[in-house]
Amino acid sequence: MPVDRSTPLTIVRAALATSSSPVVLIDGPSGAGKSRLADAVVVAWPGANVELVRMDDMYPGWEGLAAASAHLREDLLGPLRSAGTGRWRGWDWAASAPAAWHSVAGGHPLVVEGCGCLTRATAPLADLRVWLGADDDVRKRRALERDAGGFDAHWDLWQRQWEQLVSRESPRTLADLVFDGTPEAPGPD
Repeated sequence: MPVDRSTPLTIVRAALATSSSPVVLIDGPSGAGKSRLADAVVVAWPGANVELVRMDDMYPGWEGLAAASAHLREDLLGPLRSAGTGRWRGWDWAASAPAAWHSVAGGHPLVVEGCGCLTRATAPLADLRVWLGADDDVRKRRALERDAGGFDAHWDLWQRQWEQLVSRESPRTLADLVFDGTPEAPGPD
């Protein structure tokens, strides 16, 4: 299914059908358009204070995909479901060190986007699971252009981790909604 202007509204409607304060996970490979789609979903959300958490802010360095996925489950989504409050720790990419903790309270919609957010352990903790794929050549071009050279030296390492995660977790099969982000993913109007 191609991503078009109705996709953010489709996601919002599907999420609201499950809960008044749903947890939405948007996963897919690097460069598929997840961040842009998540931004559009937040903008399209009617009259709610939607919290957006980006996995890019959580990865503990370039080798941290699996660690961030576990952190999401253990510190944010699990406690949010069981106790109504979760938290996540940021990563200071410039200092290559852990950064501040951020609290997330329930009672309003939460959108988490990024590689590795949809796993077998996180899927049951979400109300809506979204997969956004894209052709490999398109997404690599987008990711490398987006980061203006900052990602170039790390692409192969990241891609290997990503392929291992996909092989282990099969995140696309866990999704409720699957979209093709090969055409440009929608942004806010």
